[in-house]
Amino acid sequence: MDQTQPIWIRDPLAILADGTERGVVVQGGKIIELVGRGQQPATPNAAVFDASAHVVLPGLINTHHHFYQTLTRALPAALDRELFPWLQALYPVWARMTPEALELAFTVAMSELLLSGCTTTTDHHYVFPAGLEDAVDIEVGVAQRLGVRVLLTRGSMNLSQRDGGLPPDSVVQDEDTILADSARVVARHHQRGADAMVQIALAPCSPFSVTTSLMRATADLADQLDVRLHTHLAETEDENKFCQQMYGCRPLDYLEQCGWLNARTWLAHGIFFNADEMKRLGKARTTISHCACSNQLLASGCCPVCEMEEAGVGIGLGVDGSASNDASNLMQEVRAAFLLQRARYGVAKISHKDALRWATRGSAACVGRPELGEIAVGKAADLALYRLDDLRFSGHGDPLAAVVLCGAHRADRVMVAGKWVVIDGAIPGLDVPDLIRRHSAAARAMHAG
Repeated sequence: MDQTQPIWIRDPLAILADGTERGVVVQGGKIIELVGRGQQPATPNAAVFDASAHVVLPGLINTHHHFYQTLTRALPAALDRELFPWLQALYPVWARMTPEALELAFTVAMSELLLSGCTTTTDHHYVFPAGLEDAVDIEVGVAQRLGVRVLLTRGSMNLSQRDGGLPPDSVVQDEDTILADSARVVARHHQRGADAMVQIALAPCSPFSVTTSLMRATADLADQLDVRLHTHLAETEDENKFCQQMYGCRPLDYLEQCGWLNARTWLAHGIFFNADEMKRLGKARTTISHCACSNQLLASGCCPVCEMEEAGVGIGLGVDGSASNDASNLMQEVRAAFLLQRARYGVAKISHKDALRWATRGSAACVGRPELGEIAVGKAADLALYRLDDLRFSGHGDPLAAVVLCGAHRADRVMVAGKWVVIDGAIPGLDVPDLIRRHSAAARAMHAG
């Protein structure tokens, strides 16, 4: 595609932006013009994409995931378990991953996300058994092939069962190895600026799988390298009990003691914070990735998003790992978050636009990318376009509401940095049947041990 020629995405059926009834003009990876009702673009010589059958959204942004877990969807040994026993059932299986299986897992997860309308995704990869030391490098290669924008985290675990943690010895690394590789992947892959396609963050897994020393050293390293920080926090009551027993304090107090309570940090889940902790999070500008499907599947609880937002805490959405969600579909996550929070707070407090806001502007704040998540002049040309010609949409009134309420799950077109990466509901050049065959074979081999 010639990115020097402007493209007018013309006359959308609906668009998540005010004053854009006739669409937007993109060029050079940016949105350069909004075209209002009754107007023509001021930009000359624009190619036209007829969007009259499409609902146009800012590209969705996924703020928490574990790509490798696509290899253990609906695994019988992990079914009907809460978080800690669920992890204990899965760690031995994850320890059997190979580089080839991992690349397939990454490709499946990112492809599924793209097809759902996700243009930017994070990944929290923290399992590094022997032979998988280059996991983040493999991820970068897959992301570049697919054209998705990523914030990949160099995760870590160094507190194994012999030390009082949950993971087996086979999937943890020592602190020096972790910190050295963290610095390496940042130096090799992290891009800066509004056009960045690949960024790196540092992400110890959780308080129950890393040492205090590693938590503090990682915060120091992130500050030195000027990258973001990520971890799981306040996901279960078991985690609260663990922190009280191990560290004599609640998880957020522990996080603050380790130097993490700041604007560099975004946290996955955030279910069990009290009112005072929410205020502290808001003051620190630490953000939360709400993972509605995972929280429901594991029966962990429900993130109190209204109280969080009232305390000034930014909320984004994450699909979480495929093993605790069993899907990597961010549009489905939007609907799940909407329904979960509507049930909690009622119709007066939660609308479909709130759920879309969490997946766009809210998620952009989580990943530290203010140029994403919004249709406005100067923002990135990351867009997701949905057709409403499936049976599920027949009879709809409000097209924007229908995308959420009627259960859109697949985008027809997806644009990242001004390039079409999904066309007619497919990723150009991706042989999906072959990918499924190879990925499924790799998963079966892992399950069998």
